[in-house]
Amino acid sequence: MSVRRVLIVEDEQGLAAALDSVVRQMGCVTTLCYSGQRALEELGAGGFVAVVLDIGLPDMNGLEVLKRVRQLRQPPPVLIITAHGTLANAVAAKQLGAAEYLVKPLDLHELQTVLRQLIEPPATATETLGATNDRGALMIGAAPAMQRVFIALAHASATDVPVLITGPTGTGKTMAARVLHAHSARRAGPFVTLHCHALPEQLLESELFGHEKHAFTGALTAKTGHIERAAHGTLLLDEIGELPLPVQAKLLRFVEERTFTRVGGREDLRVDLRLLTATSRDLRAEVHAGRFREDLYYRLNVLEIALPALRDRSADIPALCAFFLGRLAPERSVQLAKATSDLLCRYPWPGNIRELRNALEHAVAVCSGNLILPQHLPDAIRRHDPALGAETAALEQAVDAWLQTRLASGATYAELHEELEGHILKKLLAHFDQKPTVLARVLKMNRATLLKKRQRLGARAE
Repeated sequence: MSVRRVLIVEDEQGLAAALDSVVRQMGCVTTLCYSGQRALEELGAGGFVAVVLDIGLPDMNGLEVLKRVRQLRQPPPVLIITAHGTLANAVAAKQLGAAEYLVKPLDLHELQTVLRQLIEPPATATETLGATNDRGALMIGAAPAMQRVFIALAHASATDVPVLITGPTGTGKTMAARVLHAHSARRAGPFVTLHCHALPEQLLESELFGHEKHAFTGALTAKTGHIERAAHGTLLLDEIGELPLPVQAKLLRFVEERTFTRVGGREDLRVDLRLLTATSRDLRAEVHAGRFREDLYYRLNVLEIALPALRDRSADIPALCAFFLGRLAPERSVQLAKATSDLLCRYPWPGNIRELRNALEHAVAVCSGNLILPQHLPDAIRRHDPALGAETAALEQAVDAWLQTRLASGATYAELHEELEGHILKKLLAHFDQKPTVLARVLKMNRATLLKKRQRLGARAE
């Protein structure tokens, strides 16, 4: 394993020593600097995986050091610490590219957690397979579920029959339709999309088939519908399950005969196009419920391409993140911390790829550096961490087993409390190198009280 060097820039020697101890516990090699100028000299030599930087330095403002760090060719992530947690300082630190910002008195456990996220190797995208074209339509995936999608797209591209694209909301059904069009014989023609769920019945019928002048109130001129606009190309009817039954009847006629009539018109019009439909509903259930015509369903579902939910292809999440981050922040070379990537892979993604993109857009907006940490993600994602739930469940199981044994031996509540506190205190002292001063600062506990507890509970320092 390569040596991980961390630069600590803190002029208060007591705190600098505590920081040094905490960082060395993480297996890192530390370099201590008590001034900004000395820090800049060390940074010039390079080789640091992270910088812990105090704003209040004796010779210069730490923000000036941060500015100089960000000018390096390969700047390490910078964790700002300050005793003056003002809005101005926080905003300035973010604008200058600080990876994270903590206010004194420091919670050293929190600092260690944040620093560990910063120094872990960034998550990298695995090699992926994808369906692409030169007009920008792109699908990414190496998961088995996506390989089946790519095979289905390849088959559908070689034909001109109607295709039904199914899958939960946000899985990329419109993108799949674009890829299909781009690889079809109609690629030179237009690609036209109509969202069926967004319009009332009369307006939807007019948008699809067009209307003649004075066909209804407000129709001051004739209008070409989406069917005519898609001539010699591809028409995608998104959320086809929302189409009202009367409009379904007119669409069935067009699918079977390739002819239709504009709203308010009498002339039959003929258009040559490729029809694609998409839905997040179960159309078979809609047919059984009488809300979708059975004959239209079978005419539209000649070929079906079912897109998987993102939770069923979680192995593709790092590659999707790399792609979206390249689009969202092309000038910044933003990467995910390993902890962030792990969290994203554990999240169930009810909103699928659309939710993932929105989460990354949020993270890019609040992250001023080049490394996205878990705290940069939306609250809903950070709070929904099954790993934390598993840890809590394991703890409850262990405590329950311990309680059953001790209760069977006749232990009182006071004895249980004292024994459990003793176990906790021993573990904490071991975690902080048997240094009660550091432990007391982290737990915001009076040092004298801690020493008395250690003596009473028999927690012995090495």
